[in-house]
Amino acid sequence: MNLADLTARARRIRLVLTDCDGVLTDGGVYYSERGEEMKRFSIRDGMGVERLRAQGIISGIMTGEVSPSVRTRAAKLKIEELHLGIKDKPACLREIMARTGFAAEEIAFIGDDTNDVEILGMVGFAACPGDATSFARAVADFHCQTPGGYGCFRELAEFIIAAQAGE
Repeated sequence: MNLADLTARARRIRLVLTDCDGVLTDGGVYYSERGEEMKRFSIRDGMGVERLRAQGIISGIMTGEVSPSVRTRAAKLKIEELHLGIKDKPACLREIMARTGFAAEEIAFIGDDTNDVEILGMVGFAACPGDATSFARAVADFHCQTPGGYGCFRELAEFIIAAQAGE
């Protein structure tokens, strides 16, 4: 897709949804001797959420995992749409659309793997991290240069903000 088409699509976005593992994190999972899971998040992505909010754009997380660390990160960032333990992402997207009244063209999603492919095909603006699988890359409109866990959400946020500002 060319830059003009991407920019036109980005101008319509009112909600940005993201997968967690492989997008907001680097996909790694850390376990202590007690088996407690820890995830690493990029502060840059958090600033992306804040910058989108300042523009009136809602951010949300949709993940198959049920992780206390994701819940904590979402609370810190005041994420309005938090969906944990989601095994059917398209059904969750349809529920969000019905509840919010947003059309698919007003929603962006960034995902990195096979479980994101269907939802990437349903939204108005589909994105993937720089290190996404070939499955996600094949259906994403916007390929971030930044890998997951290192600011790819921020890169997407800045593209949308710039498009809506007419830059």
